[in-house]
Amino acid sequence: MKFASLLLCVLGFAAFAPAHADTPTPNQVVQGMVDELGKTMDAHRAELQKNRDELLKTIDAIVLPHFDIDYASILVLGQNARTATPAQRARFAKAMYNSITHRYAEGLLKYTEGRVKVLPFQGQLNEKRTLVRTQVVLDDGKVVPVDYAFRKSSDGSWKAYDVIIEGISYVTNYRNQVAAEIAKTSLDALTTRLETQGENALESMEKDGK
Repeated sequence: MKFASLLLCVLGFAAFAPAHADTPTPNQVVQGMVDELGKTMDAHRAELQKNRDELLKTIDAIVLPHFDIDYASILVLGQNARTATPAQRARFAKAMYNSITHRYAEGLLKYTEGRVKVLPFQGQLNEKRTLVRTQVVLDDGKVVPVDYAFRKSSDGSWKAYDVIIEGISYVTNYRNQVAAEIAKTSLDALTTRLETQGENALESMEKDGK
């Protein structure tokens, strides 16, 4: 199954007692996104189908507060992050996130309650890497394992930074493609292409990476 076609569908898609009353655990964060997405789609599916801008705003509202896009972008850049300036990294992070959301936003319109099951957490919380395991039911009934890698941010909250679909890491998948693209051109050129071509630039990266 193609990795990228599922990415945005599951980004927006049990809970155990939090270590601190005001700090939800990673499992609670994912369960909260699942619940919020179900309610939002049930209440506003028809209008979101007609208004892409509102659909993208909905993705931002549900996903972005719980996803460490800056840290994820550093991992995607890999060794290239060492030579990039903070401004370059921030610009790339925004361009990468926007290109992904624009390409796969429509997949969220198909989301219905019960499509995602958050599995009970096992083990101990690790502030550097804690996995939340879920199962996503596709249209054909196939169940796909989807894991979310979380880390504790500087403000004490848990944020996701990687999505692993059927064993394939979002970070690793795009790191290889980004490295090849930067080697051919430059980080600034890649970022500009993501900004101007958006989903089409992402698609060409994926084809080149095959």
